[in-house]
This record gives sequence, structure tokens and C-alpha cells, in this order.
Amino acid sequence: MKKLLILGAGTAGTMIANKLSHVLSRDEWKITLVDQNETHYYQPGFLFIPFGIYGENDVIKPKRDFIPSGVDMIVSEIELIEPEHNRVRIAKDNRHLQYDYLIIATGTHPRPEETPGLTDASWRKNIHDFYTFDGAVALTKHLRTWQGGKLVVSIMELPYKCPVAPLEFIFLADWYFHEKGMRDKVELTLATPLPGAFTKPRAGQLLGNILEEKNIKIVPEFYTERVDSEQNVLHSYDEQEVPYDLLVVVPVNKGADVIGRSGLGDELNHVPVDKHTFLHAEYDNIFALGDAAGLPTSKAGSVAHFAAEVFVENFLRYIDGQEMTEQFDGHANCFIESGFGKGILIDFNYDVEPLPGKFPLPGIGPFSLLQESEMNHWGKMMFRWMYWNILLKGKEMPITAQMSMAGKWS
Repeated sequence: MKKLLILGAGTAGTMIANKLSHVLSRDEWKITLVDQNETHYYQPGFLFIPFGIYGENDVIKPKRDFIPSGVDMIVSEIELIEPEHNRVRIAKDNRHLQYDYLIIATGTHPRPEETPGLTDASWRKNIHDFYTFDGAVALTKHLRTWQGGKLVVSIMELPYKCPVAPLEFIFLADWYFHEKGMRDKVELTLATPLPGAFTKPRAGQLLGNILEEKNIKIVPEFYTERVDSEQNVLHSYDEQEVPYDLLVVVPVNKGADVIGRSGLGDELNHVPVDKHTFLHAEYDNIFALGDAAGLPTSKAGSVAHFAAEVFVENFLRYIDGQEMTEQFDGHANCFIESGFGKGILIDFNYDVEPLPGKFPLPGIGPFSLLQESEMNHWGKMMFRWMYWNILLKGKEMPITAQMSMAGKWS
């Protein structure tokens, strides 16, 4: 019997376990999934917790609720991947798990300790993050009683999960303080290493205009060198300074430590793979998916979803000794919450930047690309139900894995 081992039961790992459990014969394959904890978090929902839009229970479910029958789930830390021996050592009982094929889906994770001064005495006092469940909950409590001042949202380093989330946070902060009748007491600033609001020119121009309309200052090409938590000042490598009263950070994101220990990743512990097939650059029976993969595209749930669709077709061919003919095009699709019950939708890939148009039905929508609308806001809000009930369970979504130009115009 052949052994397929999946490391990580987050979005990518859970989707792949579901999809492959339906197409691989149980008489011929044993599928094992390893993850270090039992709780699945709907990470896009962390954004909404500080503003009271979601509660804590809206983003938490047991991982086992989404693991299909026939897949053996082991809850354990992963100690070491030994590709030369086709095995993985886990902490539970100090066991070794053998594999014929390995799928790495161990994600990427915030590492605030990587930035000098960030986790000093002010951490979770007037310095917060919203990229973790605990961080979002702590920030909720802080915002309830905050009296105003300089609120700075700062991106520490590229790449990081969900590239639009810092923009969404500052848009929602603008709405939130308007609702509380204290927007005039709050100065909002986005400090980013990007040259503008977003990496792609058209989307960057639109989002930059919205920042300007909302009286939100942007400090571009700001690479944080350290945080002075005593003086409440961000310092960049080129000696720029940004003062703050409340600092909300997107910490450095790194892949799982086991990737570094095992010598399978880059300097940020992301796994180098072929950007079209997800096959490891060195080992012919190891793949990486989701945020764990070192792909030149967004680290976002939509990328994991589209990648999974392509991967399954290729994997079935690959294990039969055939060529992997499907080519992932870097497709990413993101709703951007812009506040006041509106949102923006962008759809792009490795080669095509976000363009205006209608989605998913050409000329009809109901969603508008590269345009602010109430319908896009509801698309964002509806996605949580789709995530729990369709996406994680590996069911078909009404969107093609490859980006379509239908309905777009340049």
C-alpha cells in the first residue's frame, strides 16, 4: 500500500486531504494528515474581530470536523523531515512516519520577535497585531477604550499572508472611528515597504485614491529596522521615523521551523517549488502547497484553493508516471473590505494585473472588479459560509482554477 503524508491541516492541507480521499483508492493508498493542534481558525475573520463585526466563536471550529473518513489524522508537533529516507519524525511517541509522497502544507506564521523592540514591554499594550486569534482579541479590548491619537498600521517585511489585509484594517478603522464619533481624534497612517498601496499598478492607484479620500496617510518604501517602544517611534533602515500612539503591525511572516531544521526551505522557511506544478526543486516525491510554498504570488486562501484544483489533476497523472500537463497560473482572487458596507474585488495571476470588469459572469457579475460596491462587501461576508461548508471540504466552487479574461477589459 502506498503512503501519502500531508503535513499541516490548515486551509491547503485540509482541502487536499478531502479532494484526494475521493479519488485515491482506499485499497491502494493510506493518507495520513499531521498537525500540531486541534483547532481550525478562519483566518480572514481575524480582521473583523477588533471592530466587533465577528465574535470569537465565528472563526473557530474543530479541525476534525473537516477531515474525511479514511484519512488518519495525527495531532503532534513535527520534529524533522528526512527526505533522503522518505520519512518524517513527529514528537508524539518520537515516531517516524514513512511516505511515498509528501505534501507540505505547514503554512506561514507571524514572527514578531524577528523585529527588534517589537515584543518589548509594550507588546499587546499599545503595540498589537491582528494576524493571530489572540492578537485580534487583545486588540478588540484595546480599541474599546482607546481615546484617539496616532494609529499606525505597519508592515514589517514581505511576503506576508493576505497582502490586502493591512489596507482592509485601516479602511475599517476609518469606518469604526466614524461610527464612534471620534474620527477627528484619530490620525491614520499606513507604513509599508511597498512603493504604494498595492503591488499591481491599477489596483495600487485605485486603493491609493481611496486612502487619500479617507484622509489616511501612506508612508511608502518604509522598511522597519526597529521599534522604539519607549518613545513610541518606528525606525526604518534609511533613518525615517514614524511616531505612533497605537501601533498595529503585520509582523515578519516565516514558514514552519521544521522546514528550516530539515533544510527544505529558503531564508524565510518557505519551500522552493515549481510555480506551475508545486514539485519541490530537489526532491521528486515532495510537493508544497498553500502559504508554505515559495510561489511568486499572494499568500492567500484563494491561491491555495486554485492551486489545489490544479494540483489534484497533476498528482493523479504524476503517480501514474505521466507528465503533469496542468500549469498553475498564479490565480488570486481577493475581496477587499473598504468600510461603510462596501468592498472591492480584484482578480489576477502571475502575468495579468487586476483589471476592471464583471465577475464571475461576464457583463453580469454580480461582483464588480476593481470598483467599490456594496455587492462586493456582501461577497466578502458570504465567503465565511462558503469557506466552512464548501472550500475546506474540497467541494467544487463556481470559479475556474485558471484565471479567465472573460468579463474583463483593459
